[in-house]
Amino acid sequence: MAFAGILKEADIAAAIKDCAAADSFNYKTFFAKCGLSGKSSDEVKKAFFVIDQDKSGFIEEDELKLFLQTFQAGARALTDGETKAFLNAGDSDGDGKIGVDEFALLVKA
Repeated sequence: MAFAGILKEADIAAAIKDCAAADSFNYKTFFAKCGLSGKSSDEVKKAFFVIDQDKSGFIEEDELKLFLQTFQAGARALTDGETKAFLNAGDSDGDGKIGVDEFALLVKA
């Protein structure tokens, strides 16, 4: 599991289940439920680099769409609306992607 040592599998499963229905994803609720919002800055940064699938140093829109699948194989993709709302919430400098510091702020929001 990509988040081993950072998050508990049971917490991830509960967070995924909580937003299984389309348009039910809320990043604040998800981060709290999976336990990420209570983690140290270093652990949040480790999680960022797991989600940054292409290792660009940013989480782009296509990676956000598949965000839940990075936590658990077989999880649904985010809807276009959820993806855009998530990106808008995290992209504080308006460059169309989420950097590691923006991600850390989003997790702790």
